[in-house]
Amino acid sequence: MTTSSSTQLQHAAFEALRDVIDPEVGLNIVDLGLVYGVEVVGADVQVRLTMTTPACPLGEQIVRDAEERLRAVEGLGEVTVELVWEPAWSPDRLSAAGKEQLGWNR
Repeated sequence: MTTSSSTQLQHAAFEALRDVIDPEVGLNIVDLGLVYGVEVVGADVQVRLTMTTPACPLGEQIVRDAEERLRAVEGLGEVTVELVWEPAWSPDRLSAAGKEQLGWNR
């Protein structure tokens, strides 16, 4: 697989993850800053993500939603979503769009 193909699959994976909404906040996990990394090797993708807090009751649901969205991406092979806790999430990880949606830019 070419670097261009890997880059395209990585972009497609990020776009799919934008469809995963944290129901408590109402914001997608990319703009919320929960996605720590998307690595594409061949056609396989490994995603590292976190929750805003280890006590998040929806962590398993969000992981399942992420896996489901990624498996629907044409061209992706094996999907692995790993829940990580380091570094700890902070509001600094919010994207500009996320801050805007939460009204934090006003």
